[in-house]
Amino acid sequence: MSILVFIQQENGQINRLSIEAIAGAQQLGKVLGKPVNVCVFNESSANELTKFNLQKVILVNNSKLSNYNPLNFAASMEQVISKESPDLIIVGHTYEARDWVPRLSARLDLPFVSDCTGFKSDERLIVIRSIFQGKISSNVTLEGDKGFISFQSGSFRADAIESGDCPISIIDVDISQVSDSIKPGEKFQESKGEVDLSRANIIVSVGRGIGKEENMPIVKDLAKSLNAEIAASRPVVDYGWLPHERQVGSSGQTVTPKMYLALGMSGAVQHQVGMKGSDCIVAINKDPNAPIFEIADYGIVEDLFEIVPKLSESLNTR
Repeated sequence: MSILVFIQQENGQINRLSIEAIAGAQQLGKVLGKPVNVCVFNESSANELTKFNLQKVILVNNSKLSNYNPLNFAASMEQVISKESPDLIIVGHTYEARDWVPRLSARLDLPFVSDCTGFKSDERLIVIRSIFQGKISSNVTLEGDKGFISFQSGSFRADAIESGDCPISIIDVDISQVSDSIKPGEKFQESKGEVDLSRANIIVSVGRGIGKEENMPIVKDLAKSLNAEIAASRPVVDYGWLPHERQVGSSGQTVTPKMYLALGMSGAVQHQVGMKGSDCIVAINKDPNAPIFEIADYGIVEDLFEIVPKLSESLNTR
C-alpha cells in the first residue's frame, strides 16, 4: 500500500500547493512506513518531478486532460486509483481540487478530509483541521486509515521537500465514455489590480496599531526599502486603508514568505492562520502581551513610529 499525491499543473507549471503536498506526504510516509507516489497529467511536469524522493511518478497519457474538466479528472484518477490501490490520496487544497475530489470521494465511498493543516499518529493516523476561523483545531481519523486528504496552503514548506531520483510510469486511461455535460468556459483571470501575496518573499504587514491612514506612508517606505509586498490585518482593510487583496488571514490570503514583518499587529488567531507558516516572523508592537509575540522569531516591544522610520533609514543607507 502507498500514498498517492495528485499534482495540479497548468501549461507545465506545477502548482505550489502540490509541491507543498508532496513535502507533507513525504513526512507522512515516514511516519506510516508507506512509499509515496505522485500522479500528473503533463509530461514536462512528470520529468520535473523525478528529481524528488519518491517511489515513482505516474504520468497519465490522454490529450483530453490538457485542460481542466472535473468529470475527466475524476474518471482518470478513478482508474489510476484502481490500478495503484493507494491507502491515501493527497492533494493541495486548490479550487480545482475542491471541485473534482468530492465527486470521486463520493463515487468511491471514501472519506475526504479537506483543508488540513497537519497530522499526527497515535496508533492510528489523525489529521488536523482548523475550524471556526482557526480558533479550534479538530482531530479527524479516517475509517480504515483510507481516504482523500487536502492540505491547506502553508501547512508544509515547499523547500522542505526531499530530493532524489525516481522513475516515470506511464498509465493510459479511457475516458471516451465520460459525459460532456460540463463544458469549461473561459478561464478566470485576476484583474490587474489584484495581488498574489503567496508569491512574495518578504511581506511588510500592518495592523490597527498604525492608527490612521495618514500614517501609512511609513509602512510603504519600509516595504520599498525591503523590496517587499504590503499586507494588512482585517481591521486595516475594513477601515479602507488598504484593499481586500492585501488582507492576510482566515478571510484573506495565506502566505509563506521568507520574512513576515508585522507592524502594530496584535496577532489574533484569525490573522495567524494566514501567516504562521512564514520562515521568519518579526513583530513590532508596544504591547508586550500581544499574541503575535507567541509565534514571532524576533520581537521588538516598542512604538512602531519610533522603530520603523529608523529601520527604513538604516536600510536606505546600506
